[in-house]
Order: sequence, then C-alpha cells, then structure tokens
Amino acid sequence: MRMLAIVVLGLLTAACGFQLRGQAKLPFETLYVAIPDISPLGIELKRNLIAGTHTKLVSTPAEAQAIFELTSELRDKIILSFDTSGQVREYQLRYRLGFRVRDAKGRDYLPQSEIRVTRDVSYSSTQVLAKESEEQLLYRDMQSDMVQQILRRLAAAPAQPVAFEPAPGNAAAR
Repeated sequence: MRMLAIVVLGLLTAACGFQLRGQAKLPFETLYVAIPDISPLGIELKRNLIAGTHTKLVSTPAEAQAIFELTSELRDKIILSFDTSGQVREYQLRYRLGFRVRDAKGRDYLPQSEIRVTRDVSYSSTQVLAKESEEQLLYRDMQSDMVQQILRRLAAAPAQPVAFEPAPGNAAAR
C-alpha cells in the first residue's frame, strides 16, 4: 500500500510539469563580468554563472564573446507610513541595478537595462538591532533575486549582437 502511494505521488508530481531548474543556456560561449571582485553582487553573479551555465567566465574583455557591464547600482530606503505619534512604522527597501551586455565591437546582446526589486518592512523603535539585521537579510535576499533575474535575461538574449542605430532625425545621428 505504501509503495502504491509513493508511485502515485511520483506520477502526480511528474504530471504537473515540475522539473528542476537545471543549467541555463546562454547564447555566448565566453563572458567577461565587469564588476569588481569585492562586490557581493559580482561574487554571487559569477558563482551562479559558473554553477548554472555552460558559459565560461574569462579574465579579460579581449577574450570574451560578450561583456557584462554594470552601469548603476542603488540601494534606497523610503518611508511608507507613520504611526499616530509620528514615528516611522513602515519602510520600503529598493534595490535598482542597471546593466548592459555587449560584444567587443560595442554591439549589444542586451541594451541598457534596469531591474528593480522592492521589499516592504515594518519598523519598531523597540527592536532597532533586530530590524537592522532584518534589513540586511532582506537586501541579501533582494540581491539573490536580482542575480536570478539577470540570469534569466542573459538566457533570453539574442544569439547575435545587434547594432542599435539612432532614430532618424536624432541630433546624435547628424
């Protein structure tokens, strides 16, 4: 009876379409990540690229088929609400990242892109240390989410880089 239940459970799980994430297929063989090695985001991104893709990370842009460039990174904290005595009750943590992926000739695999991640967090002046620790954990979680979104965008990049031309009539085109 127990064996029958295990078989039925296994068949139901397989029938729902569940499968492990596996390795992402990126459209380039080699990639240079232009993020400092001391950056926590850079470390996590490189670790995920090595473990989750077949793309080889190289140490110089000249060796790379594609170059990942970080153009901006901003962490922000906004007040959402106050209580009746004017004390802060809720914050919103924001993490914004700008990047592009190009080849050595300047043609874009992914043009300038931006990813935004937010989390709402309650605040209590009686638990300041605990809330600071919670904020750091939430930023770390947001960073992991950001890395996963970057990997999905890299996997969706076109197989060949595209040279984006300025729009006709644009002052830069003259």
